[in-house]
This record gives sequence, structure tokens and C-alpha cells, in this order.
Amino acid sequence: MGRILAIDYGVKRVGLAVTDPLQIIASGLDTVHAKDLHTFLAQYCQKEEVEAFVVGMPKHLDSSDTNNTQHVVGFVRKLKKQFPDKQVITHDERFTSRMAFQTMIDAGLGKKARANKETVDKISATIILQSYLESRQYL
Repeated sequence: MGRILAIDYGVKRVGLAVTDPLQIIASGLDTVHAKDLHTFLAQYCQKEEVEAFVVGMPKHLDSSDTNNTQHVVGFVRKLKKQFPDKQVITHDERFTSRMAFQTMIDAGLGKKARANKETVDKISATIILQSYLESRQYL
């Protein structure tokens, strides 16, 4: 069984999270610049067995597209082309940034640490992945 890698895609920065090999626990992995993402993923997949990618899909509360939805759709298309042997799953990412920010407050991180958008992106990816893992229990 391979890991599942979650991606919180943004046009500037991308938060990444990954499961353990048994796909039980989601952990923050890294935050990378969007232009370096495909190289990072290729290198990571050479070192670790990745079974699937979960990509956060941005939507408004009424399920309409956000400004970033089309960027994510384009990224998903490229990801499927780059890794045709891996499953690519989109997962609702509504509220993840807010939840990540609240998680940082609950963890006692100061204002300076909470202002670090890279940390927010990595925590958001972890929340997306944990949400996906929990949703599989009901399928």
C-alpha cells in the first residue's frame, strides 16, 4: 500500500501533506512554489511509493467556482498526464484555510507564526487529506 499525497494548490504556493504507508495518519509534508511543484512531486514519487493524489477543489458555499477553481482544474489535468499510473482525486476544500488558522491558534502559535502563509498552506493540505481519509470510512 502506498502513501496518499494531498495538494492544496495555489498559483504562488502549494501546501503538501502525506499519509503514512498504511494510510491512517495525515501529516504536513512541505510547502513549495507552484513553479517547482511538478519537479518536487516527481522526486518525491521516486523516493516514496505514492498510490494516489488528493487535490483540494476550491468552491464557494453555494458550490459555484472560485477564482482559483480553473487553476486547480488545469493543474489536475497536468497531474493526470504526469502520473497516468496514479489515481487523482479532487476533494472539497471549503473552510480549510479557516480551519488551518484556527488550528494554529489552538496550538498556541503567535501572530508572527500565524502570518506565515506557508504554514497555513501545509496545515490546509493536512486538513484536506484528513477529511478525505475520514470520508472513505463511509463509502
